[in-house]
Amino acid sequence: MHTGGVSACCGPGRTSSGEDPPPPPPGGRAGPDRSALDLVALAAGTFVMGTDDPRGYRDDGEGPAHPVDVGAHAIGRHAVTNTLFGAFVAATGHRTTAERLGDSFVFAGLLPDDFPPTRGVAAAPWWRLVEGADWRHPEGPQSDVAGRGDHPVVHVSWDDAVAFCAWSGTRLPTEAEWERAARGGHPDDGAHYPWGQEREPGGAHRMNTYQGAFPQEDRGEDGWRGTCPVGTFPPNGLGLHEVTGNVWEWCADWFDPTYYRRSPRTDPQGPDRGQARVMRGGSYLCHESYCWRYRVDARSANTPDSTAGNIGFRVAAAAP
Repeated sequence: MHTGGVSACCGPGRTSSGEDPPPPPPGGRAGPDRSALDLVALAAGTFVMGTDDPRGYRDDGEGPAHPVDVGAHAIGRHAVTNTLFGAFVAATGHRTTAERLGDSFVFAGLLPDDFPPTRGVAAAPWWRLVEGADWRHPEGPQSDVAGRGDHPVVHVSWDDAVAFCAWSGTRLPTEAEWERAARGGHPDDGAHYPWGQEREPGGAHRMNTYQGAFPQEDRGEDGWRGTCPVGTFPPNGLGLHEVTGNVWEWCADWFDPTYYRRSPRTDPQGPDRGQARVMRGGSYLCHESYCWRYRVDARSANTPDSTAGNIGFRVAAAAP
């Protein structure tokens, strides 16, 4: 879907870095204290996955809506933060894909007005390929993460996320696990948001997305332009924060828009192969006018070595 392509809010995909992913972190280096991961234990359960809403994106394979049984597991209360990812890097010496390649994609609206010209993306000129942009420098070399330790780490590829999981004794959630957790146990199987059908119930913002005329002006009516700290918005019914908006989150599965038509009912693991990995949840750049993907039933994908300033991840693990 986004292999070498572009989505307005999902981030451009790299066609291929031409490099092998980094090896797993060396053994014998202890991961974080389990409490630092802040995992929420979820009992086995059944939910209705996907949507048949005609307003959705058929090419993304959002339907058909279908029942899925998910086994007991644990999942992160929130996305992995800069602080936690920094601990991983300090312990292992891991160099992210963006650091090794020397650049990553940054939303132009977050760059200073006097930022030097950079190579853009023809189909989405609001994405700029910025030299020196990486997890430590989210908007390029003139920026850093000082004061943003509790923000989700960004500019991390699927390969980087998997390396973090190897160090921390976790894994990426399957797409089914992610959606079941994101729905938060809401009784309406067709709800598009963790809290129900209304995007802003009672006029209150419940997630970090884009307000204004994209891409010229983000009014920040939800309180944020760019990422917000994890835990900013109220949790869903299972205690998870920011499962929609803020940053796209990598899942374990390969992506195939036809997969729902043949996926097993119990603990689907995704296709056996593919070119892109699933991403879920939308980001601070999503806007209903062009990218109505800040929904629990929406899906997207990108190549495993793709990085951008709105892509992060949360972890999962076996049931405690």
